[in-house]
Amino acid sequence: MKKIHTIYRRLVLLAMLVAAMGVHAQINTEQVVNIGRNALYFEDYILAIQYFNQAIKAKPFLAEPYFYRSVAKISLEDYRGAEQDASLAIERNPFIVDAYQVRGVSRQNLGDYAGAVEDYNAGLNLMPEDKNLLINRAICLSALKQYDDAEQAFDRLLQIDRRNDRAYIGLAQMNLARKDTTAALDNLNQGIALSKKNASAYVMRAEIATRSRHDFESALADMDSAIMLEPRYAGYFINRAFMKYNLDDYFGAMADYDYAIGLDPTSQEAHFNRGLLRAEVGDNNKAISDFTFVLKSNPSNFMALYNRALLHMRTRQYREAVSDFTAILKKYPDFEAGYMARGEAKRRMGDNKGSEADMEKAMAVFRRNKTHVSNFNPAEIEATAAIKKAEQRALNGEMDEPESAEEIINRFNTLLTVHEQDPVKPEYANRQRGHIQNDNIEVEPMPMFSLSYYATDNKLNGKTHYIREIGDINDLRVLPGTLTLVSGEPKLSEEDIQHHFASIDYYNSLLSHAKPRSIDYFARGLDYLIVKNPEAALGDAEAALNLSPQFMLAYMLRADAHYMQFLMAQVRDEHSDDLQAGAPDERSQIMLRQRQDVTTLDMMIADLDQAIKLSPKNVYAHYNKGNACMLQGDYTGAISCYTTAIELKPDLAEAYYNRGLMYLRMGNKNQGVADLSKAGELGVLPSYNVLKRMSR
Repeated sequence: MKKIHTIYRRLVLLAMLVAAMGVHAQINTEQVVNIGRNALYFEDYILAIQYFNQAIKAKPFLAEPYFYRSVAKISLEDYRGAEQDASLAIERNPFIVDAYQVRGVSRQNLGDYAGAVEDYNAGLNLMPEDKNLLINRAICLSALKQYDDAEQAFDRLLQIDRRNDRAYIGLAQMNLARKDTTAALDNLNQGIALSKKNASAYVMRAEIATRSRHDFESALADMDSAIMLEPRYAGYFINRAFMKYNLDDYFGAMADYDYAIGLDPTSQEAHFNRGLLRAEVGDNNKAISDFTFVLKSNPSNFMALYNRALLHMRTRQYREAVSDFTAILKKYPDFEAGYMARGEAKRRMGDNKGSEADMEKAMAVFRRNKTHVSNFNPAEIEATAAIKKAEQRALNGEMDEPESAEEIINRFNTLLTVHEQDPVKPEYANRQRGHIQNDNIEVEPMPMFSLSYYATDNKLNGKTHYIREIGDINDLRVLPGTLTLVSGEPKLSEEDIQHHFASIDYYNSLLSHAKPRSIDYFARGLDYLIVKNPEAALGDAEAALNLSPQFMLAYMLRADAHYMQFLMAQVRDEHSDDLQAGAPDERSQIMLRQRQDVTTLDMMIADLDQAIKLSPKNVYAHYNKGNACMLQGDYTGAISCYTTAIELKPDLAEAYYNRGLMYLRMGNKNQGVADLSKAGELGVLPSYNVLKRMSR
């Protein structure tokens, strides 16, 4: 295997070399496609896409590269991109059965069940007994509530293959949708008798046992079986913890929540449930930590906020309790008990005046409602709002049916479980190793491009970043290193850092004895920036511009320095100890710092505008300006800048990624998904993680 991987890496390097030389006309397309197929075999989907990109660029009329690229994309759960590539393959060759299957599966995962059925029908016309096409078609018909047609489709599959356990699970899913629990249970038993290796069958049977019969012991046994088959899926441990809790095994439930969080540290359900359980056993501070985690990701989670407020009271953290109750009362100003609880917290803090005011507000609500007992239940309001939202989603065809009021209220007040939406996964959509979209990646924009001596190319597509002015200055050999542009900050060794301090000393001596030159100030300014001294870098950039006002790279250097100042201010504010909460000048200090941050970004944008004026085709100046606009909250301006950058450089993956995030923030999901798909195609790995989150 090592030998295979060595050959494989050599082929990668060779392909990159060919791409860098631009010898596209000489590409052996068949060989490139075969190497891409090898990458697919090894589940290196991102690399495979890069090879198929080369083949498509060389011979865009071929169907095969589009088809294989669609397979790579669907394996990364980029369903929109896979659908588009499969369509392009079908346009070029309408007889590729698997292309209809890939497009059908993509549409199925996107919720376009009618379109998926059309594709499965087209595939079955070419291959009438294909089992995957038959079962996928049956599942889609069931999702469309065409139950009679779905049942006939399942029967057709079972005529061809009586031992197809997935067909029985699909029938169970359909019967559950029809509220026929008995038939569904019979289907699951048949499926498990045929194959004991399908985790979804055990999960569905456990859910029936839990909901219909409250038989937590048999449900626990089924969840144990599911976990043995798929031990890396956090949702199964969350569900098993719920069953253990109902069997009074608190220790076992806690262990399962801990393990689930170890598998998926971002799980809202696991943290919320663990917080409830910790509160129940008196582990109050750790419970507060769990609810705080939930609220950090989802500030609108009322029940997490309410539970944390009560825990803050219990642990005598009255200031925090007041803050939580204030947030609750802002949303529910008629919550009498909330005013009373906040009033009690204020009293215990010694704020008798504030306490009396809150008690008066509570009494005013009582008088207005002509009652003496608090009957206001925010959970019921949350439930009503959730019901209306669910009903609207059902009308739009986004879910099977709305939850009942009782189910939603229980969801707000009790432990949560994770429901498996697709027990029978369509082909090409099974969980496999090598899927980078499952990584827990923080959703952050791609960083600025900055001037540097340290080249860091994208290992997937071999691209380095270059503008004409950098080439011109490198040709003159007047700098101590080869200038380049990098996205993000290269990690330097201690030796590298000492080298830059020595370089600063050299330029200090040179500038004190020789006639000053703008290039010398520029070089020292870049050294200062590398050693994180943006103020000195600003001074040198300004000195360079005073001597050479048309020195475009000096404007970019000064913009880089302003950006470093902005970043340092953010870190300073996060860790500052001198801004005391409740201090008389707290608000003025905050406003001053916000104005300073805005001014810094304004100066950065002004420098980038000057760079663009001197070099209109400077794609990286446009891109960096987009990032600055984004930091200012000007998403429309950011999108405009990224669009210009893409027009100048259509393969700038970072611009597609950031523009996609901006579109998503503005509510334009279709355009956002399209841009993220393109960014992933061009080698930005986090795109697939974001696309997966969007599909949840």
